Amino acid sequence: MTALRGLALLLLLQAAGDGLTHALALPFPGAVVGLVLLSLALNWPWIREPVAAVAELLLANLSLLFVPVGVGVIMHLQLVSRYGVQLLLVIVLSTWIGMAVTAIVPRRLLKGRP
Repeated sequence: MTALRGLALLLLLQAAGDGLTHALALPFPGAVVGLVLLSLALNWPWIREPVAAVAELLLANLSLLFVPVGVGVIMHLQLVSRYGVQLLLVIVLSTWIGMAVTAIVPRRLLKGRP
């Protein structure tokens, strides 16, 4: 029951983020605003405990989320064999770019601080 309450809270915060994004015409996704709201809301124990329960449940069953991806790869095996090298190159490059941006942005933001 606690996990169900936590899932409801997560969905409520995501919906609130979507609503704020649309109401204020913000230039970024509502899910991001929902995550910011969640990080602020986790200061209260009556929110933290149910969200922790649903997080444990989702992490315990995380491997099930990879089943649709695996089925998709098997169903489109001819595309993977045709464009596999390009896909691998794009995945590696985008991962490197993401890691570089993640390293550079905090350095620039923290530059000049003790």
